[in-house]
Amino acid sequence: MTITDKHIRLLQAAPEDFDTIKALLTQAGLYTSSVTPEGATYWIAQLDGVAGGCIGLEHGQGVSLIRSTAVLPEFRGHGLGRALVLSALTHASLRGDHTVYLFSSEAGDYWKRYGFVPSTAAEVEAALPEAPQVRSGVLRGWIHEEQVWKRLLPQAGATS
Repeated sequence: MTITDKHIRLLQAAPEDFDTIKALLTQAGLYTSSVTPEGATYWIAQLDGVAGGCIGLEHGQGVSLIRSTAVLPEFRGHGLGRALVLSALTHASLRGDHTVYLFSSEAGDYWKRYGFVPSTAAEVEAALPEAPQVRSGVLRGWIHEEQVWKRLLPQAGATS
């Protein structure tokens, strides 16, 4: 079967979908303690009807934070990650966000493909002080050990 034979479907997660999201994150070896539907939008990616990945977007004033991005190993190489990232970036743009942040110490090259550049913990703390992942990082002391990335988004009416 080729990649084109597969059907990718993105579902915007409802509160009742958070068990699925937490299961995906746990299987991917990621933390789930600060994953919450409040103030955030999450998506689940399905490949031929089976959940294989997820992504979250925590919202602030004119900014968002991508978090909880995972594609299980057996689902990689089919475009789920790309579909999830583009969905989150499109949603942030449609919200009117000017910047999207994320934490990633190990996947910098992946995020560079989508226009992300290094940033600082101080910048994301100032931009999104109430975001659950930022609060978790501050309270647990890991925020300054993580690499922060950001991407500026084009603004409505801006010319390129």
